[in-house]
Amino acid sequence: MFELELDETVGKGPYEDILHETLTAEFVSENDRSKRRGKKDKKPGVCYMSDGFSQVDYVLVYNPTKSDGQRKRDIFEEELLRAGLKLDYVQANAKRGGLMFIKISAPWEVLSTYAEVMHFKMPVKESCLRREEWQAIYEGAPPNREVCLAGNEEIERALGNSRLSLQPRPTKKMMHKQFAVTFSKTKEYLFDIPEIKEDFFSSAQRSQIVNYILQRKTFSRTESEESFDFGVDRLIRDGTYMAAYPLHEGSNTEADHSLRHLLLTQWASLFSTFKEQPLDDIRRYFGVKVGLYFAWLGFYTYMLVPASIVGIVTFMYGLLTVHTNDPTLDVCERFEGLVMCPTCDTGCEYWNLKENCKHSMLTYLFDNAATVCFSVFVALWSAAFLELWKRYCSRITYQWDLTGFDTLEENSRPEYIAEMAVLRRKYAQKGRDTDDFRKPSYWRRKLPYTIFSISVILLAILLCVAAAIAVIIYRMAFRTVLALKGGDEVTSSVIVSTSAALINLLCIVLFNSIYSQLAVKLTDMEMPRTQSEYDDSLTLKMYLFQFVNCYASIFYIAVFKGKFSGRPGKYNFVLGTYQQEACGTGGCFQELSIQLAVIMVGKQLISALYEFLWPLLMKLLQSQNQPKIDNNADIREKMAAQGAIDDDDRPWERDYCLPELGQSGLFFEYLEMILQYGFVTLFVAAFPLAPVFALINNIFEIRLDARKLLLQFRRPVGQRVKDIGVWYRIMDVLGKFSVLSNAGIIAFTSELIPRLYYLLKYNPNRDLVGYVNFTLSYFDTNHYDKNVNHKHRERLGNSTYCRYWDYRSAPWEDRAYKRTVVYWEIFVWRLVFVLLFENIIVILTTLIRWLIPDTPRSIQAKIREDNRLTNELIILQELKRRQLERGTRRSVSCRDFPDIAETSAFGTEESSTTEEGAQPSPPRV
Repeated sequence: MFELELDETVGKGPYEDILHETLTAEFVSENDRSKRRGKKDKKPGVCYMSDGFSQVDYVLVYNPTKSDGQRKRDIFEEELLRAGLKLDYVQANAKRGGLMFIKISAPWEVLSTYAEVMHFKMPVKESCLRREEWQAIYEGAPPNREVCLAGNEEIERALGNSRLSLQPRPTKKMMHKQFAVTFSKTKEYLFDIPEIKEDFFSSAQRSQIVNYILQRKTFSRTESEESFDFGVDRLIRDGTYMAAYPLHEGSNTEADHSLRHLLLTQWASLFSTFKEQPLDDIRRYFGVKVGLYFAWLGFYTYMLVPASIVGIVTFMYGLLTVHTNDPTLDVCERFEGLVMCPTCDTGCEYWNLKENCKHSMLTYLFDNAATVCFSVFVALWSAAFLELWKRYCSRITYQWDLTGFDTLEENSRPEYIAEMAVLRRKYAQKGRDTDDFRKPSYWRRKLPYTIFSISVILLAILLCVAAAIAVIIYRMAFRTVLALKGGDEVTSSVIVSTSAALINLLCIVLFNSIYSQLAVKLTDMEMPRTQSEYDDSLTLKMYLFQFVNCYASIFYIAVFKGKFSGRPGKYNFVLGTYQQEACGTGGCFQELSIQLAVIMVGKQLISALYEFLWPLLMKLLQSQNQPKIDNNADIREKMAAQGAIDDDDRPWERDYCLPELGQSGLFFEYLEMILQYGFVTLFVAAFPLAPVFALINNIFEIRLDARKLLLQFRRPVGQRVKDIGVWYRIMDVLGKFSVLSNAGIIAFTSELIPRLYYLLKYNPNRDLVGYVNFTLSYFDTNHYDKNVNHKHRERLGNSTYCRYWDYRSAPWEDRAYKRTVVYWEIFVWRLVFVLLFENIIVILTTLIRWLIPDTPRSIQAKIREDNRLTNELIILQELKRRQLERGTRRSVSCRDFPDIAETSAFGTEESSTTEEGAQPSPPRV
């Protein structure tokens, strides 16, 4: 129905009929060679059709006992045959459910035709010629010409020179880098096609081509009003087919020398935890998109090593100096007899400052002098990480022939094409010429849906904020209950913080499951043209919500908690009932660290358990959902007509029991890692061990994801992408926002600025002895209301004064309980610190971005050299072909073919030079 997409037009055109006739004719003419593949020619672990030659690229599954949808299946399968695909019908054994499996194979004619439509870049022939052969082709030997046009050693040398010391190698031995250009079926002689042509395309490319056809074939002979009667996904949703998937290679238990077995033993095994990832093999098996994900995840994990080392050093510094810290000694020894005011106006008790000793020691582990240095390091680390990733990514895209990939060449989504067909039909029904039809403008189509999506997202965010406020109210109420019952203040604080963090974690998981489905619906309504645009739109919606959902409570503790709680005798209340929370004597750093640790570590544990248990549960449900049926004559006749077989080894049945990864499978993997990246960068000042936990998680995350893709999920369809997409821009924004976040945490949540203020201005000894007493204000207990009753009043002795943490005037002064000058001076210095911190980091990160170019010069030079040599290879093959056509061996000059010579590097230097800083584009056939 919507077979090929040559331009913005949609619908079925004359080119499609010509294509089908050509494919059918060529398919029949090539049927005789289907018996040429011997046992030695068969790939290990690959499943073949009943002819023993054709490789199985895709499998369709349906229940033959259900008569509903039989008409749709017949039409759809007829369209597949008309497109040139081969179909094999195999029925499962009764004990396995009796389902019908349709094995699909794409012959060379289909593969080559759609490879050109989908703009696949394939390797061209490379020739090592003797100088005499060059002289026979060109007039005279080219000066300074080597024996070979290109060598693998030269390419590996260029790749090695471009590698920085901080960049890991993607694999121990990179695959041979062949010159590649966009495939053209009319110039097959230019490409390095083997004797068995089908082996020219990898299994990931073959499944991608078949999936492209399956998504665009119709299952209806009548044009419906909505024109959505096409695509295998629609048939799966309405139950016509039960599944559609490409096959895994080989067995998951036996050593069959297949690529899958190689990846299982050398990549997905725990014994390969500290080995380099075979990225080229991953790309060959799963496609570019999955390969880039693991390349990014491996690079991110590698870059966490220096951040983890510095984080451990920062934590060890606090651990080693906690017993010599003057503020801690003030709390535990020097001012242990100070009586502190009750933390609420009714029911709480007086307590001694010494009871806060453990709290003060625990806070100092994360709030010490090394925190600022570590925050500066992480800000610079995040900038260096992004810049080094761009260099690393440019090397990978060069190796994988993605340098000239343009997203504008990406084929439109079938849903988008169908929507345009509906609009075209409505346009024609109004009596207008369809040749004048143009797709709806941004203002008429995209803007209204965008506004609606933003409104729904804001509503979801408000609900998320409401849940966070509910957790805050719970914390207030629970703290009041514990205070009324009495007990240790530090223990109560830890219990309240931990329980509130666990409740917040449960809210996060619940909201994630609901909002994920909502975001998909909103993105479907927007109807993006390409899959990349669809993924980017969905990613932005999901991450915006996840950002608020995961970080709302953390921002509350870091920014708002304790800032508006009031003072003894005049505490502020929420809803007139719940007293606002106040920070402890050492500030809110302890609670912020607990919140970060619980949410970050807990979320990673839940994600790991979900990734491990969910595929097993889905596999169990899928295997039990196979119906028992009897074989009927019609099915057997259809199977016999197609040459169906009854294999003992049935990988299609084995893979059917596995759950589907789906188009958005990698999205949640990226989302988990980017949220982790946010914890590492945004709040690292409060939790220096965040990079350590992230590193430990990622070391096993790589292997867990690898085993999940190889064993626990069906093989995903390969996709081509240029980079990691919008995730890079999200990380860039997080890196910039983390500067402000860490500056605010250090300035307003930690005690760094007050300590420096006291040390430099108030203490002539230039130490922090007496700092705790400096931060405490006085309150006269006689100023309490008469109906207020606090426990342990005997701790006051003969005094009527208690102490509380704040900078307020004493009760005997004229402006009793008002903010002092010290408070406002410290507040100003906090703002000055934020400004200085931000500007210094911005200058340093800008310098890093300037010093580290996005693409290494050696790679840029190699791309230009490859383009030049590729042009020469193309010209060489053209000249040799012309010689064979003329049947002569005379000396041929490039001047005999001026249309070709103009593109040669021998005729002009234009092909080997580009503007400064510009990415050279590869040649196109």
